[in-house]
Amino acid sequence: MAVTDEAIEKIKNMIVSGVLRPGDRLPKESELAAELGLSRNSLREAVRALALIRVLDVRQGDGTYVTSLAPQLLLEALSFVVDVHRDDTALEFLAVRRILEPAATALAVPRISRAELDELSAQLDALGPSSTVEELADRDLEFHRRIVRAGANSALCSLLEGLSGPATRARIWRAADREGAVGRALHEHRAILDALRERDAEAARAWATVHVAGAEQWLRSAV
Repeated sequence: MAVTDEAIEKIKNMIVSGVLRPGDRLPKESELAAELGLSRNSLREAVRALALIRVLDVRQGDGTYVTSLAPQLLLEALSFVVDVHRDDTALEFLAVRRILEPAATALAVPRISRAELDELSAQLDALGPSSTVEELADRDLEFHRRIVRAGANSALCSLLEGLSGPATRARIWRAADREGAVGRALHEHRAILDALRERDAEAARAWATVHVAGAEQWLRSAV
């Protein structure tokens, strides 16, 4: 194991064991390095790496703290990783979304309010033939984000948002930007809303599956 990896593992073990808790300040660098049997350089590199993935928060002139470790914070890096992948690799992430999003949509059935559904419907009404790819991608992101958030599972919400951020959704909508494809996607959005209004979890799950599978197909044809 590389020295930096060992340092990361030791800090992680302190967090997992409860020695360091969310919001705690790490001991001084010299003290922590001695306690863990590490060089200060190795510890410094480990802290930098853990700060990049939002496990640690380095505050200049104050110290280094454990973050809240909330799922939405720790999964932020996933969206960056997905967005920089090639389209063929992005298909693998989209396949994972096809597995998870129908379940997340079904979770929203008993929880999403009529007012939220009316607002989402109005946003769909505002889209038309002249809508740009960026507008379609933005509304699509907001549509699915709000439905998944209604399911009240922050880890699932953050994971799904990371799997298909703005750049990935723009790729999908460009792939779908042909006669009939955009219309079908908006029809599927409305079918999902109808299932949510009817409080029909199985229909919501089925339409979400159809919708994400269609996006997967469009992206595959573009690749």
